[in-house]
Amino acid sequence: MKTKIKIDLAKRLAEGRAVAVEIGCGPKRRDASVITIDRVDLDSVDIVADIEKGLPFLPDGCVDRLYCRSVLEHIDHFEGLLGEMLRVLSDDGRAYVFVPHFSNPYYYSDYTHKRFFGLYSFYYFVRPHQQLRRNVPIFYSDMRIEIVSLKLDFKTPFWISRHLRKVFGLLVNSCRWMQECYELHGCYLVPCNGIEIVFKKAAPEERTP
Repeated sequence: MKTKIKIDLAKRLAEGRAVAVEIGCGPKRRDASVITIDRVDLDSVDIVADIEKGLPFLPDGCVDRLYCRSVLEHIDHFEGLLGEMLRVLSDDGRAYVFVPHFSNPYYYSDYTHKRFFGLYSFYYFVRPHQQLRRNVPIFYSDMRIEIVSLKLDFKTPFWISRHLRKVFGLLVNSCRWMQECYELHGCYLVPCNGIEIVFKKAAPEERTP
């Protein structure tokens, strides 16, 4: 698949203002200031590219805000794309990501989904001091992120249970211990819709455990 850049990318990057990028925007875009990337050539897409092959059209450290919603579950090479996201983020940049939780029954309906995520998935890339009560191995990769926030999302299209699930979500997200307790004991009783996570690059001296 050949990359198609439909905007003057060099000019946008050189304008001197904060750069925002959305990976996998689909038919909708946040606003005109966001550079949108998708593999489908839609009117809303600024750069048509196969993100499985990375983001080579973006230079290092050029992105201040990176949005990626309901995309990573479709990716074969998750670790490779995560590395590219960290490469293009500025030192103070933030990535805003949403992925479905493994207990979400809708996850299994989409035949294009290739992986699932749980509370601990992104903790495989953190520094040791950010680990939860249940430690997970971090030696699989030398990539290091700092998790700014992580919430379990309990939204539902059904109004009958919407408010109850909202209150339940506030309880679960009240502390990290409650999140861990929920995933171990309660996720199949009250399924979680997804995970909302904000992360940034770990400081250079902290990326290697």
